[in-house]
Amino acid sequence: MSRFLILVVITLVAIPVYYLYLKSPPPLPKFDVNEWWGPEAMKTKQDISIRPFTVNFSKVMIEDLRKRLKNHRPSPPPLEGVGFEYGFNSGQIEGWIRYWAEEYPFSEREKYLNQFPQYKTNIQGLDIHFIRVKPKVPQSVETVPLLILHGWPGSVREFYEAIPHLTSVSDARDFAIEVIAPSLVGFGFSDAAVRPGMGTAQMAVVMRNLMRRLGFEKFYVQGGDWGSIIGAHLATIFPEDVLGYHTNLPLSWAPSTFLLPLIASIYPPLFFNPQEVERMYPWTEFYSMLTEELGYFLLQATKPDTIGKALSDSPCGLLVYILQIFSTWTCRSEVSRPDGGLSLHFTKEQLIDNIMLYWTPNSINTAIRLYAESCNKTHFNLRLDEIPVQTPTWLLQSKYEILYQSPLVTRFKFPNILNVTVLDNGGHFVSLELPEVFSEDVLNAIREFRKWNKKNAVKNEL
Repeated sequence: MSRFLILVVITLVAIPVYYLYLKSPPPLPKFDVNEWWGPEAMKTKQDISIRPFTVNFSKVMIEDLRKRLKNHRPSPPPLEGVGFEYGFNSGQIEGWIRYWAEEYPFSEREKYLNQFPQYKTNIQGLDIHFIRVKPKVPQSVETVPLLILHGWPGSVREFYEAIPHLTSVSDARDFAIEVIAPSLVGFGFSDAAVRPGMGTAQMAVVMRNLMRRLGFEKFYVQGGDWGSIIGAHLATIFPEDVLGYHTNLPLSWAPSTFLLPLIASIYPPLFFNPQEVERMYPWTEFYSMLTEELGYFLLQATKPDTIGKALSDSPCGLLVYILQIFSTWTCRSEVSRPDGGLSLHFTKEQLIDNIMLYWTPNSINTAIRLYAESCNKTHFNLRLDEIPVQTPTWLLQSKYEILYQSPLVTRFKFPNILNVTVLDNGGHFVSLELPEVFSEDVLNAIREFRKWNKKNAVKNEL
């Protein structure tokens, strides 16, 4: 019996050690960097010019939107004593509908959204929309490119408050950032793929080609939400292109990285510090919370066009669907408040601006297809998450981010983590919620990336 127990113990230790430390990563899959995602008929007519773009809230669109908002069906009253626990509080809907239809200053917000230079260019058959802001710098200051990537249900609107800080010039820095903020494929004013297969890996190829189109062979990357996965893929597939990777959703999705937290659940303090233990354990509570909050994920990863049609037809439905996510993922402990805590972190204008970037181009359906394209056997079989990234990496962890992972685990994917910034505030949409804090952290990261790259360049020359 004792021999059997010894064998069991050895097996339990050997398996995770093998998967975590000894197993070789899979080979990097090959990608066709010229794969065509647009209409076949346009292949011979591709326009690769970079064209100015302006956000336009047309009179026809506004009138149609107001009509749909005013003709929405009344909702049943909310349950007594309930805030956002059942989803968007139906008692709050009328106020939001009234604001959007009657008080939201369309003309003023259109000007606000057009404050930064915007463009479109055709990449692999798709017109990709992007913001490009160049800093005004003296000759002694180097301009460096930063590709900044959003996710869902966000948009490039998440970066508007941060861009002036990111592109600022300071005597304390010998560099300034040029920001390139694209709308992801199928999001906002970017075209959607016309055939299946446009997952996060393929989107990473599109984003790299966009940077090449703009003249950047090497650049820095920042990503949150889906942007964090696309950013990680960029650093994995094109390690020579990415000078540094900053993320506010630091996660490794490799199957092996779930082993360490599982083993640690026997006695978490042996592996993680008290703050990490509090956020990760008990596992039953953590995964119960994820089950409760990720219902939308399963729907969008399986039947995006079903919910997409409903959201495309109803601005009221689109509003409550997106704002409920903003409530929960900003600070889940505030969902019991009547307004889900939204007013504590954002203005109504900010939130409606973001929704307008889905409603105006009618892109909600094509945007949520990213879930289905990235959560299937074909995409999982690429095994990109199992390939370590040698790019210098910087992690920003907001206090109320739901998808939390210990840096000890994240390091299996990103061995060259230079720093982990732990905030005492903030949630999933930190660039919008805390733009100055977010921007300062990105600037600090790029400063250290530059030092790290110079140091390694010297080593390679020796």
